[in-house]
Amino acid sequence: MQLGPQPVLKLHAAPEIVFQEVTSDQSDEPPVTSSEPPSPEVSDPHPAELPLPPYFLHQRLPRMGESTRAFRRAHFPEATDAQWHDWRWQLRNRIRTLEQLECMVALGPEERRALQPGGSLLPFAVTPYYMSLVDPDDPEQPLRRTVIPVQSEFLRTYGEADDPLGEDGHSPVEGVVHRYPDRVLFLVHDFCSTFCRYCTRSRVVGQGELLPNRERLQAGLVYIRNHPEIRDVLLSGGDPLTLADDKLDWILGELRRIPHVQFIRIGTKVPTVLPQRITPELVKMLRKHHPLFISIHFTHPDECTPETVKACRRLADAGIPLGSQTVLLKGVNDDVSVMKSLMHRLLVMRVRPYYLYQCDPISGSAHFRTTVARGLEIIRGLRGWTTGYAVPTYVIDAPGGGGKIPLQPDFLAGRDGDDLLLRNFTGEVYRYPDPQPA
Repeated sequence: MQLGPQPVLKLHAAPEIVFQEVTSDQSDEPPVTSSEPPSPEVSDPHPAELPLPPYFLHQRLPRMGESTRAFRRAHFPEATDAQWHDWRWQLRNRIRTLEQLECMVALGPEERRALQPGGSLLPFAVTPYYMSLVDPDDPEQPLRRTVIPVQSEFLRTYGEADDPLGEDGHSPVEGVVHRYPDRVLFLVHDFCSTFCRYCTRSRVVGQGELLPNRERLQAGLVYIRNHPEIRDVLLSGGDPLTLADDKLDWILGELRRIPHVQFIRIGTKVPTVLPQRITPELVKMLRKHHPLFISIHFTHPDECTPETVKACRRLADAGIPLGSQTVLLKGVNDDVSVMKSLMHRLLVMRVRPYYLYQCDPISGSAHFRTTVARGLEIIRGLRGWTTGYAVPTYVIDAPGGGGKIPLQPDFLAGRDGDDLLLRNFTGEVYRYPDPQPA
């Protein structure tokens, strides 16, 4: 007799997850009980998923997206093709002031007040390329909300802090955070080409205090050399890929010469905000330092432009495993269909969804933070409804330095004698034989 999972009950949809008494609809089956509330039955919640742009599946890509072409024509008509596609030109021409910005977008009162002198802790800067993706008329457009400050940044609410993850308390050397036993975070500098308004390190980023000078970097390298338990180094900042090729090559080379450092990771948002930086020369240099991994910060499907697709292809073709890190943000990506579209586009770009972060409680972040229940709902809307490769691990980076703690919807419904009761993605409960030791 073949033993397989047998559904014992079906949970019907409800507007909220509530405690309720559940009994089997089969008289010969014992009732299914659980100390946890059952999840509502889920029907496919995202029929309106954003369509995949056709260029994703073609080897030949447009040189730039339509909105970028129109923006460049309107605001940088004097820029040549060579200039626009030069990452250094993009950095030199970042939009950084209220006067520049108000020529490009219709600012709302909340945005205008936030950009007045004496503004927030985190500076304002956006590359021309990324500004071309911003809606000039809609203050609620997801990408616009992530890069243009609003007055809510000045409001500190319960539980918020400038350093909510306690990184400074785990920093034995300036720029090195050693929280986990076998790995360290190495902050190479504090510069980003575009500043995300929900940045965890807004107390540091853009302040000009964490410079990539050799003396400071050498101190970090000495610490790593003197701690043989460190096998994994994550370069972050600031954004490591905004360093010049020779500077980054030197850092990677020094790390690669440390015998106990087994692999190196780079955390970056450059492929989404400054894809022009991913040049053939950069990629040729990076591939010398394998095993090398790159985690890319993606926020919304609108970031997956022809330029970003090309940048990710170059990195993947160099044999560099790519993963994504996404912060869950209210009004930006806290929607199952949006998140599913983003994850699908990432896979086609050969970027493996890795982490979905609950937004850290940095000072002035309340307008970005969703409830944890919303994050679990999004994971529930992905798990089973699409390939497992498209389901990131949902985590809270615990305030105070507790590290990343994964969160999952409740798929374990309980136990009935020698059977575990497992809830699948549609809300049905199945039995798995799991006798306990005598």
